[in-house]
Amino acid sequence: MRNAPFVMPPPGSEPGPVYVPPAPAPAATSTPQAMPVVPQSKPMDREFILRNQIPERYLAGRLPIRGAQDFERFCREHPELIDELGLATRVHAGLRLLEAGGVAAPWEAVPRKWWEKLPALIALVVLAAAATIAAVVMGSHLAGRDATIASLQQRVLEQPLEPATSTRTVRLVPSRTAPSRRAAIVVGSGGAQIADLKIDMSWSKFTAFRVILDRQDQGRVALLNYMLRDSNGDLRLSLNSSAFGPGIYEFAIEGLTLHGDAVAQAWVTIGIAH
Repeated sequence: MRNAPFVMPPPGSEPGPVYVPPAPAPAATSTPQAMPVVPQSKPMDREFILRNQIPERYLAGRLPIRGAQDFERFCREHPELIDELGLATRVHAGLRLLEAGGVAAPWEAVPRKWWEKLPALIALVVLAAAATIAAVVMGSHLAGRDATIASLQQRVLEQPLEPATSTRTVRLVPSRTAPSRRAAIVVGSGGAQIADLKIDMSWSKFTAFRVILDRQDQGRVALLNYMLRDSNGDLRLSLNSSAFGPGIYEFAIEGLTLHGDAVAQAWVTIGIAH
């Protein structure tokens, strides 16, 4: 720290030095300093290119945009430098490396995937067209099947009877031992007809019978109680063949006692066709 100067007092004043404070330092101004002028860069020449390894940096992609543009312009103006630097040899070596690594050259088209090729596209179009045609055909078949099913369901609900065009009289001799799974006769094969069945029961000691009609392997169809045989000893049954579905029907004949008890007597099997 600097000491303040001492000044001698004027005559007639008290003796002794007088302290004079130092002048304040000038305040710092906010005026910015002038920026140094940057000289323009030296134009690119052959010596600059060789000294700074411009070709290597250019091929490695480490040159700034301005430097790469200057180097390209210099090579365009001095094409002999390309041969002198061996750039063609370096490029060929790089292409050989790409080929050895299975990488396509930059100017070659990128190989398409198998689904991007024209044969695959054509096959896809043909497959789509075939699938569309198959869907249309299947839809028409399904529509026809649905209509057939609806018609059959309505027919089952209504159970229409066809008018009989003929009457067929058949005399049957029943089995006395056990029912048979083979039909003795088949009625209705030539269209709806009235089957007049005469079952010979003249040998039985019963005069009243109960007839049970079952559809083979399905279920019971009818149960007829207290049927009497005629004067010839026959049980008479007449039926329209269209009232029964096609199949095999078994008749079980039981004799009825005075108390109404049933005793097995005979069995008859017939077939019905439409």
